[in-house]
Parts: sequence; structure tokens; C-alpha cells
Amino acid sequence: MGDKAPVDLVMNVKEEFVFPVQYESFEADRLQRKQRLAASCRLFGKFGFDEGAAGHITVRDPERKDHFWVNPMGVSFKQIKVSDLILVNHDGVVVEGSGMLNGAAFTIHSNIHKQNPDIDAAAHSHSVYGKSWSALGRKLDPITQDACAFYDEHILLEEFTGVVLEEEYGTQIGNAITGKKAAILQNHGLLTVAKTVDAAVWWYITMERSCQAQLLAEAAGKPKLISPAVAASTQQNVGSELAGWFSFQTLYNVIVAEQPDLFD
Repeated sequence: MGDKAPVDLVMNVKEEFVFPVQYESFEADRLQRKQRLAASCRLFGKFGFDEGAAGHITVRDPERKDHFWVNPMGVSFKQIKVSDLILVNHDGVVVEGSGMLNGAAFTIHSNIHKQNPDIDAAAHSHSVYGKSWSALGRKLDPITQDACAFYDEHILLEEFTGVVLEEEYGTQIGNAITGKKAAILQNHGLLTVAKTVDAAVWWYITMERSCQAQLLAEAAGKPKLISPAVAASTQQNVGSELAGWFSFQTLYNVIVAEQPDLFD
């Protein structure tokens, strides 16, 4: 069974609501994961998180646990459809779909999924504020309520070694992300993970904005930090898997209304 929704966080969720959502079949679960993944790609495109062919979002297949769905290389986030998604196994073989597999996507995501059975989704891109903040070689500070979602929940992977194609670095990422929700890849960008693609993508969006907020705050002066005790308690509220999943739903509803062709 999942966790009951905390009343103070999700005011309109009925008491009998159980998270994560249960599906009657693998087929139904797979369809919703693919729809959320395609919508997530469209959201990345809408928010300007695209940089040429860079960026990838994955979600584990609910039945074949050693396979994951990913956006194909060379197709814009802005144009991704459910039918474009490709299914890849942990050996790097595309078993469904006809698109190209991004080598860096495979190196990063296959290791995350292989080494962390509790992580079903991961998101990475070269968004402007995330890669700008990553160049500083620092973790985010708890300067806002939103940033507290990452308090003691993200890591910094130091030393840029080039495009992530080496298995050794992929393994390092997979190991380092265990027990966390996000990583700052120095001189590279952001990476977020979760049990659902909904939450993983929400963490990416709000982490990118938290990087922007801290860059702006430090450009204007010296930000005041939230105390460790308050930051930790706030993290428990705004940083739960349920909070991440729930926060994504409004964005999902908007992108579906605006771009229903993503379901094609």
C-alpha cells in the first residue's frame, strides 16, 4: 500500500487516496508512463530546456524492469509524441521504436536504473540556469521554500570529464544518486530522479528555477539562509515523492490542453 496524502499538503485529495496510483494492468500503467513522458518532453521544450540534441528523460517499463522508455535523439522536445518514444534494454538495444538512442542518455540512465531499483524515472538537460549554477561547483543553499525540497537531498559530482559516454562515469552517477533526488553535474547541468516520471520532471523544473533564484539573489547581495532545522522540516513537506507528483499534475493538464497531438 502507498502513503495517505498529508492533509496540510494536498487539501483536496480525499482521505482514501493512495499513492502511488495503482493500475489494473501493465498495459494501462505503461500507457500512462509513456503519456507522462511525452508530456514531460513537451514541457521541457516549452520551458526552453532544449539545447540542440542534448537532454533526455526516461521512465522504467512497469513489466520489463530492465528496460526503459526514452525520447529519441534528434527529435525536438517540442515535437515529441508518444509514438516517437523508444524502449531500450540495459544492454543498449532498442527493442521498440525506430529512433536513435543518445549515447550519453544510455550511459547515464541505464546505470541509474540498474543500480537503483527504487528509481523509475530520471531527467537531465542543459538548461541555462542549471548549467550556469553547475559551473560554480556548489550545491544549492536553502534560501527559499522551494529550494528546501533539495535540502540534504542532492549531491554535487565534481570534475567535468567530457560528454558522458564512459561506463565508469555512468556507474559513478548511478551510485552517487542513490538515496537522493537530484545531482548537480559540475560544468554540465542538472539531473533529477524519482519513483514517477511526474515527480522526476517536477524536481527538474523546480531545481532549475531554484538555481535561477539563487543566481539572482547572489547577484543582488548575500542571501539569508533558512536554518537547518526549518529547512529539514520544510523538506519533509515540499520534498516528498507525493509533493513532486502532485505538483506536476497542473503542468500536465495545461500541456495536454495546449498540445493534445503529443498523444499521437
